[in-house]
Amino acid sequence: MNRLPTYHDVVMAADRLAGHAVVTPLIRSDVIDTKVGKQVWFKPECNQKVGAFKYRGAFNRLSAMSEAERACGVVAYSSGNHAQGVSRAAKELGMSALIVMPSDAPAVKVRGVLADGAEIVVYDRLTESREDMADDIAARDGRIIVPSFDDPYIIAGQGTVGLEIAGSDVDFDALITCMGGGGLCAGISLAMGELSPRTKIYGAEPAGYNDHQKSLEAGMRVGLKNPPPTLCDALMTPAPGKMTWAINKDRLSGVYEVTDAQCLSAMKLAHEHLGVTLEPGGAVAMAAMLDGAFSDDDSIKTVCIILSGGNVDPSVLERALSEG
Repeated sequence: MNRLPTYHDVVMAADRLAGHAVVTPLIRSDVIDTKVGKQVWFKPECNQKVGAFKYRGAFNRLSAMSEAERACGVVAYSSGNHAQGVSRAAKELGMSALIVMPSDAPAVKVRGVLADGAEIVVYDRLTESREDMADDIAARDGRIIVPSFDDPYIIAGQGTVGLEIAGSDVDFDALITCMGGGGLCAGISLAMGELSPRTKIYGAEPAGYNDHQKSLEAGMRVGLKNPPPTLCDALMTPAPGKMTWAINKDRLSGVYEVTDAQCLSAMKLAHEHLGVTLEPGGAVAMAAMLDGAFSDDDSIKTVCIILSGGNVDPSVLERALSEG
């Protein structure tokens, strides 16, 4: 499938994922509602298999492969959550997986990949291209590359998050999700656009990695040059994907930018009042809500926030709980 995915592809992904992915229930907190002055429901994909929504897209991609393709094995590149999603899906489907990971990937994510039996090849973010390395490995070994976001099966798989939200008994005025490459937002937009078109879709990005925000303002894909360090390792993507942007550009109502400090505060609040553990990148949508998203818009009363990942190193979580 080389075309853009559609709502029908999201429905097909849901069929493949049935019995495999966790249907994460919406959760809420009176304290948080009072704090932001809205009714807020949270979709805790941090409680998904491998601790992130990435499992959905990875399993959908791998399970859609033919037996001959599965026999070739796969190669993926990721700082962690997509890596873990591919590793777990490959393990469940009896496939071989090799993951290209940065040398500074969080230890908790490296352990997760290795625990599922995948092989890791390390690269330097500053001097090496993970895409080139994956291409070389694919050419050498015959493995199939599994992109982290710019793939119709990946997007459709992530879109099952939106199917579950739309299938709840809550009528949402708006939704905020994290944005790295834009796959989760694109998939959710396909589902919500069909089932709940009145729900406005917003994104949230780490400070300095606001490529979607800049792209939306410019009306075209904009890439970042020399973005700063961030605790949100899962969202360190310097430009929107071609395929994801083709979907998101027409469906996004806006994009928020949040700081590492705001993410740490959101992590602490989520831990205390929702009982979930988040990584910084998994807390950006919540951080945007806490920072006043929709505070000046009385028409938006009920909001869904995606908690996209919870694979956090203990030292970062300790920092969040003490500083946040």
